[in-house]
Amino acid sequence: MRLPSNRQCVMEGDGKKMDQAPPVRNPFVHVLKFTPLEKAKIALMTVTLFPIRLLIAAFMMLLAWPFAFIASVGRSETTVEPQCLWRRLVDIILRIIMRVMWFAGGFHWMTVKGRRALPTEAPILTLAPHSSYFDAIPVTMTMSSIVMKAESKDIPLWGTLIKYIRPVFVSRSDQDSRKKTVEEIKRRARSGGEWPQIMIFPEGTCTNRSCLITFKPGAFIPAVPVQPVVIRYPNKLDSITWTWQGPGAFQILWLTLCQLHNEFVIEFLPIYTPSEEEKKNPALFAINVRRIMAKALGVPITDYSFEDCQLAMAEGQLRLPVDTCLLEFAKLVRRLGLKPQNSEKVLQEYGNRARKLEGQKLGLEGFAHFLDVPVSDMLRDMFGLFDEHEDNRMDIREYVIALSVVCRPAKTLETMKLAFKMFEAEEDGAITESELAVILKTALGVSHISVSHLFTAIDVDDTGKITFDKFRNFVEHHQDFADDYLYTENTDLHSAPDNDHQTQPSLSTLKVKGAAATSKTANGICPEFSDHDGTIDGLKKHN
Repeated sequence: MRLPSNRQCVMEGDGKKMDQAPPVRNPFVHVLKFTPLEKAKIALMTVTLFPIRLLIAAFMMLLAWPFAFIASVGRSETTVEPQCLWRRLVDIILRIIMRVMWFAGGFHWMTVKGRRALPTEAPILTLAPHSSYFDAIPVTMTMSSIVMKAESKDIPLWGTLIKYIRPVFVSRSDQDSRKKTVEEIKRRARSGGEWPQIMIFPEGTCTNRSCLITFKPGAFIPAVPVQPVVIRYPNKLDSITWTWQGPGAFQILWLTLCQLHNEFVIEFLPIYTPSEEEKKNPALFAINVRRIMAKALGVPITDYSFEDCQLAMAEGQLRLPVDTCLLEFAKLVRRLGLKPQNSEKVLQEYGNRARKLEGQKLGLEGFAHFLDVPVSDMLRDMFGLFDEHEDNRMDIREYVIALSVVCRPAKTLETMKLAFKMFEAEEDGAITESELAVILKTALGVSHISVSHLFTAIDVDDTGKITFDKFRNFVEHHQDFADDYLYTENTDLHSAPDNDHQTQPSLSTLKVKGAAATSKTANGICPEFSDHDGTIDGLKKHN
């Protein structure tokens, strides 16, 4: 698979055409690399500045607690009490305490551009890009309400500080929680400025700020004016970003506090008032606001979404490289409506049909006929992913493999079984080294891969062919085969580093087992309310 150099213009939600180039980087991955000088600086700061800053920040949090507690006593969750003099004084004190805390963390000055709208002008603030728990800075600057899970209010110390800003709580134990959350946001947004502004991160998850991913519609359902707000961290070393793959929560805190100075820029863009059409169509409203914010940031927009985190963080021995084409493929599958409801059945049918073609290459028309969809610009973009030699031909078996990975990201063994079935010879049910290379490069979403080391290790009898049973038996005895045989031979396959430990599933999903084997954990995600219950196929969100 490869990303075409030129893509067709795709249609946005409002019918306008946009040249939507795929991001250069996977938005859910953040890789930090240090020069020897940077390592020396961090080592020095770790034993000097870091402990002092950490203690001051912790002290400021403790100092803020009694003020937040006093101001929260007797508050009603359904009405807003008058802002009397002493409450205003507490608000000022808390802002000062929080500012001192950020100052101690290296955020010595913060650049504010534009004018923040009044609650009567724009009851909702939409912030992007969302990339870290340091995005709490705008919350402490404005004391705006946010959307939080209900369990947060029971956390000692932190829960009291959270309750002070009157958040909209989402209860995961309540099946109607999402509906109630939307209604509560509507009620507050239409109160005529009586309630504090609501600050929402419409991306719903953390990215590396290389692009703006799909906005969730929650902030736009109330159909009221919103103020777009963009955030920048123009630091030489990006120790801020906290994505699904990359440094963990404490490592981010440690590295950030070890920087002598951290820059933060917040820009309040002009208020966006929805048209009548946008009021009826929250998705269109979200698309148009995102376009304005992307233009202000100077970054591309992409249809990658929260759901693509599942694919980017698929746990297994075949970890997706940072520059995989499968995220782009998954986006096109979603936009074309090609993801089947009954994926197991449909994939088997596709596999049987592809096998009958015996490697016959298809053109664009044949590809459209195979999928039973009309030819379109988006289908051309998808076809281009598999047209590696730019001769207007593709192997449909590669499409089936890629679709299997997207539909079943945690079931790598099932994908390999399906691939072997499509490629194996009739007489012996085996495949060659070149066919294994095609299978694995498609499953990883890369344009080329060398499998000589791996194939030789499996083909102990030196027959020049291997069967699926041989492959499975090899995997059972070499659970780190990708690290030992693929990534060492293909040094350009940059997969995200492992960070945290996580319980390992069974071999049936090709996960690593054993005390010595660790796997990646989903890093912190600060979600907007959504239909998800907090887990994604074994990946647990840490808020």
